[in-house]
Amino acid sequence: MCYRYSVPGPDSLVKRFSALFLEPVPFKRQYHASSFDLPKLPVIINENPKQIQLFTWGLIPFWVKDRKTADEVRLKTMNARAESIFEKPSFHHAAEQKHCLVLADGFFEWQEYQGKNYPYYIRLKNHEPFAMAGLWDIWVDKATSEELRTYSVITTQANPLMEKIHNKKKRMPVILRRENEEDWIGASLNKKSAKILLVPYDEHEMEAFTISRLITSKQRNPNVPEVSQPFTYPELQTKTGQKNLF
Repeated sequence: MCYRYSVPGPDSLVKRFSALFLEPVPFKRQYHASSFDLPKLPVIINENPKQIQLFTWGLIPFWVKDRKTADEVRLKTMNARAESIFEKPSFHHAAEQKHCLVLADGFFEWQEYQGKNYPYYIRLKNHEPFAMAGLWDIWVDKATSEELRTYSVITTQANPLMEKIHNKKKRMPVILRRENEEDWIGASLNKKSAKILLVPYDEHEMEAFTISRLITSKQRNPNVPEVSQPFTYPELQTKTGQKNLF
């Protein structure tokens, strides 16, 4: 699954994705963004491929009737499984028509070992920003006329690297290859072509390492550079000779 990731600052996003924030936005680099906080984060949607916009994490389908239901649904749609997006009621409309690039430069995941969970930070070896495949929608609260623009991160089966880290559920976000980003938000993309893109990323182009438990601290703000700094757990280094750096 993917419930936490990091996002570079506006300048890096504009340079990497050749798209602009068309209006001044209150966005700064996010060292750690958690879906449970319902953050507004940068995406590029298929209807405006040259514009970077801020959408709220947790997809609310357009057909949801009221705010209470919307608040319940969005907690279950942070992620969308690639294998079922065209069948699940919450996602099939967006899967057919509303694709987006979810902009990031790393994500966080947990490894289970002897009954304990250990946090990892995962990124590309070149440390460049990348795009995760996403779905988006717009929901209007009929009671207040408030418009909510929301998205979900698509996940797929883990590659060998992520199987070792996310060793309970063995999932990972769909990281799109750079040459496939335009295809994912292209107007001509059909269901068959979309499924071809929703595959595990090449593990040889990724790296991962253990980090401290600052990521879940209740006393400190985890949105700081230290959250993604390497941290050693001796018990993992003795685990069948495995080092906690991949």
